[in-house]
Amino acid sequence: MTLSWKLVIDSTNAPALADFWAAALGYEVEDPSPLIEHLLAAGHIGEEAVTEHHGCKIFRGYAAIRHPDDPYDETSGIGQGRRLLFQEVPEGKSGKNRLHLDVHSERGGLDTLVARLEELGATRVDEVNKGPAGHWWVMQDPEGNEFCVA
Repeated sequence: MTLSWKLVIDSTNAPALADFWAAALGYEVEDPSPLIEHLLAAGHIGEEAVTEHHGCKIFRGYAAIRHPDDPYDETSGIGQGRRLLFQEVPEGKSGKNRLHLDVHSERGGLDTLVARLEELGATRVDEVNKGPAGHWWVMQDPEGNEFCVA
């Protein structure tokens, strides 16, 4: 039996990091407004659990993005396929990621992709050359999470 999953990334500003990764990957920021409206109306959550980002109600401390071609629940706005969830945590990043994303460029488009990611707020950390195996960049997102661009 296969299992569904999502990658959860700790952050200090979940909506801002979701915006970065949505732009970087060409994903869509999820709009959980319908679910939030339902939960508020039913009294299951209070207004303190909600904030607004880009005109949409979101759960305070959380934001998610999903692949635009994958299915999602129209009632909740929650993706049912490739998905990243960003959750705010009180502590800052303290070491190297043990899990990271690899972002792949089109053939011959590495420099263009790296430049676009820098314009979005990423930072180059190290260029890795592996001879015939190719080369890639280790980069950091705006909160310092490492990822590779190949």
